[in-house]
Amino acid sequence: MIVSSFFISLCLLIAARFTYKVIWVPFVVGYAMRSQGIKGPSYKFIYGNTKEVIQMRMQSISSAMEISHDILPRVHPHYFSWIKLYGANFLHWIGPKPQMVVTDPELIREVLGNKEGSFGKIKLEGDPKRMLGDGLAMTESDKWSKLRKLATQAFHAESLKDMAPDMVASVEEMLERWKHEQEKGKEIEVTEEFRLLTCEVISKTAFGSSYLEGKNIFEMLMKLSANIIRDITRPRFFGIEKLLRLNEDMESNRIERSLYESITELIRKREAMMAESGKVESLGSDFLGSLLKLHHHVDKENRISVQDIIDECKTFHFAGHETTNSLLAWVIVVLAIHTDWQEKARKEVFEICGQENPKPDAVQRLKTMSMIIQETSRLYAPVLTLLRRTKRKTKIGKLTIPAGVEIDIPVLAVHHNPEIWGEDAHLFNPDRFAEGMANATKNNTMAYFTFGTGPRKCVGLNFTILEVKIALTMILQRYTFILSPNYVHSPLMVLTLRPQHGVKILLRPLE
Repeated sequence: MIVSSFFISLCLLIAARFTYKVIWVPFVVGYAMRSQGIKGPSYKFIYGNTKEVIQMRMQSISSAMEISHDILPRVHPHYFSWIKLYGANFLHWIGPKPQMVVTDPELIREVLGNKEGSFGKIKLEGDPKRMLGDGLAMTESDKWSKLRKLATQAFHAESLKDMAPDMVASVEEMLERWKHEQEKGKEIEVTEEFRLLTCEVISKTAFGSSYLEGKNIFEMLMKLSANIIRDITRPRFFGIEKLLRLNEDMESNRIERSLYESITELIRKREAMMAESGKVESLGSDFLGSLLKLHHHVDKENRISVQDIIDECKTFHFAGHETTNSLLAWVIVVLAIHTDWQEKARKEVFEICGQENPKPDAVQRLKTMSMIIQETSRLYAPVLTLLRRTKRKTKIGKLTIPAGVEIDIPVLAVHHNPEIWGEDAHLFNPDRFAEGMANATKNNTMAYFTFGTGPRKCVGLNFTILEVKIALTMILQRYTFILSPNYVHSPLMVLTLRPQHGVKILLRPLE
C-alpha cells in the first residue's frame, strides 16, 4: 500500500513537472511576450522549433555557395527567415525552453552591460560542461571577478610582449613547411596549418608546453566539441535525452577523465619545480603559473582550487586557439579574393616592419591591417552567438522579460544588417573602420560584437589580435596568394565559424 502510494505520488510529480515545463511555461512566456508585440514561430509540443531549425540548416549547407560575403542565409537560415517575418527581436523555442533573439543594438547594449546583474550566463550541461567546466567563460559573482582579474594580468600588454617571440618562432616553423610545399607546386590547406599554429602558440605562451605536449589536450577538446555539435539542438528535459545518448556520455566521461589527467600532469610538473626551488616564483609567470600562484595564495579567501585551475586551462586551451584559427582562415580568404587590399596591407607591413620579424610595438601601428581584421571579423564573426539568461523578471528598453528566458544575440545577423551598416553591409570594405569602430555604422550605433562587449568582453582579445597580426605580417612579407581553383566557399557553424571544406590557396614567393 505504501509502495503503491509512493509510486502514484512519484508519477503525479513527474506529470506535474512535465506539464509545467512543456505546456505551462510556453503558454505563460509566449503570452507575456506576444502582449508586448514580440512575435515568433509557433511553439510545437515538446520540440519547440528545433526540428525547423535543423531542417533549415541541413538544407542551407547541402551545397556550396558562390563566393560571396552574404553568408547569413547559409550559416543561420532560421535567423535570416524569422527576422524578416517577425522583426528585429522575436521569440522562438529550443525544445520547451524559451529563447528571445535580440538584434536591436540598444537592447544588446543593455543585456551585455548587465549593470544590475539581471542577466547571467546560461547553465551548461553535458559535453559543454565537460569542455569548459566552471571557468572564466561561464562562472559568475566573486569567483568570476577573481579569475577575470588574474586573466587580465596574464594577458596584459607587457605580458603579451613577452609572448611575441614564441608567436614569431611558431609562425616561422609553419612558413618553413609552406616553403617546401610551395616549391613542389602544391596548394596549401591553411585551416589545418593554422590549427597547428594556434595550438602551439597557446601551449607555449599560456602553459609553457610544446604543441606535442598539448596535442592530447587539444584532440580531446575537439572530440568533445564534435559531440556538442551533434547534440546542440536536441531538446533537454527530465533526463530523457541521457537515455538516448548513453554511449556518447560514456565516451565523453572517458574523455573528461583523460583531460583531467593530462592537465594535472602539467600542474604536477610546475609543482615539482616549486618543491625543488622552494620558491613560489618558480611556478612561472605565464597563465598556468599565475593560476598556480593563486592556488597557493597566502590568503585562503583568495585561493582557487585545483579543479578551478583545470577548468581555466580547458577554457583557454579551447578558446585561445579556436577563435584565432577561425579568424586567420577568413582573413586569408578575404585577402585572397580582394588582392587590392592584400597589396595595401603588404605595403604597410614593409613600411613599418621592413623585412624583419614583427615586434609588438610595430604591429600596433599596422592600421590598415587592423581595419582588415575588423572588417573580416564583422563579416565572418568567429563567435556567432552570445547567450545570456534572465535571472529574474527583467526590463530592457520597453520590454519586460520573464525570469528564465534565454537571450540570444546573433552576432552575424547584427553584423550583416544593412539598416545598421549601410547598403554595402555584405561587401568587404575595411574603410568603414578608418575612423574607428564607433564611427563605422550608418548612425554611429555601436553594433560590433565580435568579441563581446561590456564587463564580459573577451579577455584574450589582445592576445588573439597580436597573434593574427604577427602571422599575417610574416606571410605578407614572403608571399602573395590567391584562392586555389579547388577552394569551395562553405562557411559553417561548428561552435565557431569555420570553412566546411577548408581553405586552399596558391602561394607565389615575393621577388
